[in-house]
Amino acid sequence: MTVDSVDASSWSAGLLLALGIGLLFYVGFVGFLYMRGRREDARAWAGFIPDCIVLGKRLLADSTVPRRAKVVMALLVAYLALPIDLVPDFIPVAGQADDAIVAALALRYTLRFVPPETMETHWPGPAASLRLVLRLAGKPRPQP
Repeated sequence: MTVDSVDASSWSAGLLLALGIGLLFYVGFVGFLYMRGRREDARAWAGFIPDCIVLGKRLLADSTVPRRAKVVMALLVAYLALPIDLVPDFIPVAGQADDAIVAALALRYTLRFVPPETMETHWPGPAASLRLVLRLAGKPRPQP
């Protein structure tokens, strides 16, 4: 074995360990919410990024959505689906927060061209998550 191969294997082992720790923190936080009886909040946190991916795919298939919004949503889906991030996911909290921030910014831009009703139609997650997204985008909807 050469020194380079030992460095690469120890680096990859460290990366896997950090990813595991970050995932444990995230799962622990969602579990904490669930155990405290905040099941809807736990579902919202656990599914926000997957919900954004599904929303992006649905908006891409919608013929009423303008091309510029589709481009942004396609970039968002690609960013969320790829393992490369602005802040690596193995960094606790910040690793997942960058995905949420990028998603919020992309959704905010998309809402300039897509009515909130269309977003509501395509949003797969809980209504509370969508209300938060709409509020962050400056387009609050009335509570049901």
